[in-house]
Amino acid sequence: MVTTRQVILGDGRILGFAEYGAPEGKPVFYCHGFPASRLEAELTATTAARIGVRVVAADRPGFGFSDFKPERSLIDWPDDLRELADALGIERFAVLGVSGGGPYALACTHRLAPRLSRVGLVCALGPLAGTALLRGMGWPARVSFGLARRTPRLLRLLYEGLLGPFLRKHPSAAINLLTVAAPSADREVLARPEVHRILTASIGEAFRPGLRGATWEMGLYSRPWGFAPEEIALPVHLWHGTADATVPFSHGRHLAAALPNCRSVYVEGEGHFTLPIGHMEEILRTLSE
Repeated sequence: MVTTRQVILGDGRILGFAEYGAPEGKPVFYCHGFPASRLEAELTATTAARIGVRVVAADRPGFGFSDFKPERSLIDWPDDLRELADALGIERFAVLGVSGGGPYALACTHRLAPRLSRVGLVCALGPLAGTALLRGMGWPARVSFGLARRTPRLLRLLYEGLLGPFLRKHPSAAINLLTVAAPSADREVLARPEVHRILTASIGEAFRPGLRGATWEMGLYSRPWGFAPEEIALPVHLWHGTADATVPFSHGRHLAAALPNCRSVYVEGEGHFTLPIGHMEEILRTLSE
């Protein structure tokens, strides 16, 4: 069983989080993907416990147990994470962003550099505004982010009024949408009972409070982040699979080229799910050195 804890932030909002791995281990703050929640980080639990890493995973505003924050921006997230670290008595920590959590990990790198020991990006979403990166993504992403950019009111109508109730009852359908044209390796790993259970629970928890958090976040991804990767001076460790069909390899190459100090690992033939699941020990060891 996963124990969810909560902290009350300075503005009165509740932030929900869970911890995995070794309670006294080196801390790694996990930025979950999209749509997801703190429960996604259970994928790290066994490895983290074995190698002595403490993984702290918080729900972003509007997901899981974290209160929605009206008009929030992507670069507001580092403030929430800093308050959580303070509440836990953690001064320095690594940050790991997986998939849609990548931009949030970079926002933390931009705003919290003195407190970060390491930074990791795994299959991370690149900037969609001002680039051609969206064109290479699957049709669900192109439609969703396109609506978020051009007609956000229509997006809210479709997702919060129509699609949302269905996804809340059937979170596994969201996995199917996210893995359109996924390589066979990804389909095989998603068929594992434990992996499917964790990801379905994570998505279901993301949608449990409603779709407001998800639709707002789609808008954040589709607009400028509020900072440029080129502004980040800290070293960033990046992993991306060449067969990733969910967040295509082009995103990893774009980020690696834009970040001034990027240490990239491109894994031939790995997909969006096989890479983090199959290489979690390497990732956590790198971030906890």
